[in-house]
Formats: sequence, C-alpha cells, structure tokens
Amino acid sequence: MPFEFEKLPVEGCVLVKPRVFADGRGSAMESFKRSDFVRAGIPGDFVQDNHSRSAKGVLRGLHFQRGAAAQGKLVRCVAGAVLDVGVDIRRGSPTFGKWLARELSADNALMIYFPPGFAHGFLALSDEAGVMYKCTAEYSPADEGGIRWDDPGIGIDWGIKKPVLSARDAALPPLKEALL
Repeated sequence: MPFEFEKLPVEGCVLVKPRVFADGRGSAMESFKRSDFVRAGIPGDFVQDNHSRSAKGVLRGLHFQRGAAAQGKLVRCVAGAVLDVGVDIRRGSPTFGKWLARELSADNALMIYFPPGFAHGFLALSDEAGVMYKCTAEYSPADEGGIRWDDPGIGIDWGIKKPVLSARDAALPPLKEALL
C-alpha cells in the first residue's frame, strides 16, 4: 500500500502519509487511490478539486458548507508550507468545538482528511504556498459559512497575531454566533 493512515484525535479526521519515491531526478508519489482510501474509512467519491496560492502570512478560513452541501476535504500542500486547521462544528459530536492543526508542506507530502461538518482554514508559512483539496460535495454559495480565525471560544494557536485576511474572513462571527 502506498499510504499510511493515522486517525487523529478529533473524530473522523485522518492524517495521510503517502509513500514518496525520490532519486536524483526528483520524486513521484500517488496522491490518491480510491481503493486504499475507502479501506481507511475515507470516502472515495470526491466531486470537486480546488487549488489556491497564498503569500506568506495569508490566512484563509475558517470556512464550511452547511446541510447537504457539507464537504469532506482531503487537503495537501503542493508548494511551500501551511499550517492546516480543522474545527469540528458537528452538533452532537463528542469533539464539537475541538480543533487540530498540522503543518503540511510540499516536502513532507502529508495530507489531512476532514469529514463533512468541519470548518477549515490554513495559514501560509512560506513565501508562497499552494494548497489543493478534493471535496466530497460541490461548492454551494447559498450554503457557505465561516467562523472567526481567532475565536477565543476555540483558542486555535496559529502562531501569528496579525495575519493577512480577506475582508470577508475578517468579518466572520465566532462559532457560538455562526449559523450552522
């Protein structure tokens, strides 16, 4: 199997470590193999891929989709490095309001799967960072939502006091006020 899967302490989240084959020419790896992911409990029916580029200090998030549009996401960093963060916003979940963060980079090739019902965001740690993620549902503008990156009720340690934010992200409400 070209992947190692590690269940993370927030329910439903999985760290994926692909096997990277490197030599003097560079490297190669499988980034997704449906049969292996399904065996590890990760849905294999992704319907949309997204790719973003960000400058150092840019924080994107924390975003989510509501209801039937809720998205599971398989996230990886393809250039540079990011601090990738997910917050469990599933009412009734034993880990509701809990967060996890991992550094994802082009060098470490790690990926994280967040199931539907998570708010997701990331902070660019390198001069430029590229993030790609596969989604289990298509984006629906009518069902989008978000929560503040610095919500004191969640207490995420981003390691930065003044990130670069979009006007939309700067105006997001705390979790207790977000319409889930």
